[in-house]
Amino acid sequence: MLKDHASSAIVPCADLARAKDFYGRILGLPLVADHGNGFVFGTGATKLNVYLSDYAGTNQANAVVWAVGDELEAIAADLRAKGVTLDEYPDGFDRVVDGVHVSGAFSVIWFKDPDGNILHLTSGNAN
Repeated sequence: MLKDHASSAIVPCADLARAKDFYGRILGLPLVADHGNGFVFGTGATKLNVYLSDYAGTNQANAVVWAVGDELEAIAADLRAKGVTLDEYPDGFDRVVDGVHVSGAFSVIWFKDPDGNILHLTSGNAN
């Protein structure tokens, strides 16, 4: 039924201006469309939809994952320099250094957008 159709991520926000600033300026995603009550940002070959919702901030699980390969540590440093706090979940990892979780050759980071949506970057495969 859906196997031949593209999908994209969608996350709620409580404040459109704050979300637009975070995803556009902090994460550097290009704005593809502004629908008034939400935005579409480009991210690789897919899209990220951010929409106004009374339920923003209620998700306590990963919302979006990006596979960034060997750029992970540089991206983590850039996010920290922009004031983004990297979350730490050390269980199951060899070590956590400046928010970068390492297990062998695999590394990941987690951080939250202004509404508490958990965003995840991995040096591995996002699929």
